[in-house]
Amino acid sequence: MAKRKRNLILFGIDSLWADRMSCYGYHRQTSPHMDKLATQGVLFENTYSPHIPTTSAYASMLSGMDCFTTEVVALRHKGGLTKKIKTLPEILGKAGYNTSCVGFTGNPSSRGFDTYLEYPAWGSWEQRPLRKAELLNDVTIPELERLSRSKKPFFLFLRHMDPHAPYLPPAPYDTMFYSADPCDPEVKSMDAPKAFKPFRDFHLSWMPPGITDAEYVNAQYDGEIAYMDACIQRLLQRVDELGLADDTLIVLNGDHGETLDEHDCYWDHHGMYECTLHVPLMMRLPGVLSEGKRLSGYNTHQDLVPTVMELLGVRPGIKFDGRSLMGMIRGRRRTHSPEFYITEATWMRKHGWRTPQWKLIVALEPDFHFKPEIELYNLIEDPGETKNLANKEKAVVELLRGRMEAWIAKRERETGNVNPMYTNLDWHGKKGHGPFKSSQEAYDMMHIGSAERARQLQAGEKGKKKKR
Repeated sequence: MAKRKRNLILFGIDSLWADRMSCYGYHRQTSPHMDKLATQGVLFENTYSPHIPTTSAYASMLSGMDCFTTEVVALRHKGGLTKKIKTLPEILGKAGYNTSCVGFTGNPSSRGFDTYLEYPAWGSWEQRPLRKAELLNDVTIPELERLSRSKKPFFLFLRHMDPHAPYLPPAPYDTMFYSADPCDPEVKSMDAPKAFKPFRDFHLSWMPPGITDAEYVNAQYDGEIAYMDACIQRLLQRVDELGLADDTLIVLNGDHGETLDEHDCYWDHHGMYECTLHVPLMMRLPGVLSEGKRLSGYNTHQDLVPTVMELLGVRPGIKFDGRSLMGMIRGRRRTHSPEFYITEATWMRKHGWRTPQWKLIVALEPDFHFKPEIELYNLIEDPGETKNLANKEKAVVELLRGRMEAWIAKRERETGNVNPMYTNLDWHGKKGHGPFKSSQEAYDMMHIGSAERARQLQAGEKGKKKKR
């Protein structure tokens, strides 16, 4: 009798910045259970989300393709993926897998699952605490048990939303990393966020009335990670109890990171700074992936699907833009390309080029933060990206811009598609408006609103759910 194919559980965690996890060197113990998972397999230290935000990030994560092939770059992407793109659930479904996802209905890249399950993941200050991960577990564990009873292998995709604002973790996680008074009148660190009109109403809908201390909000983000971490352990425990661990590839990946109070972006994930691009990636498959391995080589979201295909022994006959990471895992390759194209179309439209030393950011239209058109950062000397060297290092700007433009031209020739960053002119949701003419115009027109409005913006138009 042929051996049953390996299962796949993919934790696709929304807004998880790798640098806030203890296994990535953070000084707070935010992720002990995920840390343990990493020691049971392979942890990648330099995984990047090149296409921000959620919609474009998942498009690459679940297709193995870059933005030129997926043609997805904007949060408010219109329509689904083109038919020439095959999603991971479509590929595995054709290979005989049962496929289920939790918390991912409505995203263009969610196409192809057999079963769609949802859970509440949004709320306001009055609705606190938000038990997002527990609610996810409530629908996931019965589904995991159902899938385990089938003779067919399964692919279970879980989209955790805990590190995504609103940050309202339950006790004791809400005070785990904070003991001061969040409304101390002597503290003024919330003055600037409260004055930022586009996000002000959204933030105040889920923060304590009268808040003055930005560090309180940052601590809630850390608390969300710790809370989610404990809930993830509950799922991993159930995997063990069901006897699935030895035959199940477990992958944990972030779609993008999160800006806290860095760069004046305030508890969101727009911009192309390191806090938004650097995401966790770890994999466990007993007997196949070595335990306790940490790899420093560079990789991006498009490398995930080719890696999963190789580990599951599935040959889809697709030429992916990404490359399997097994060469790095086996020690045959030190790194994938250390420099790559980056894009962002959430609350601003920008693209750029990242190398191990330099980060170039080019605005394709004025942004609502009134930032300069060109930003250049030396990532070695200034890892926090606080000193814009664009005017001082003009030769470096031109060099990196030339590399970026050469890459764009190459990918346009290879795919036959115009760079979607050039064609998504209503990325902001203002139909027919086109590019903003000034930062003031962008500031005056862009507005999130309440937490409920933010939920609607991210969810988009949801299709009908498929029933089990």
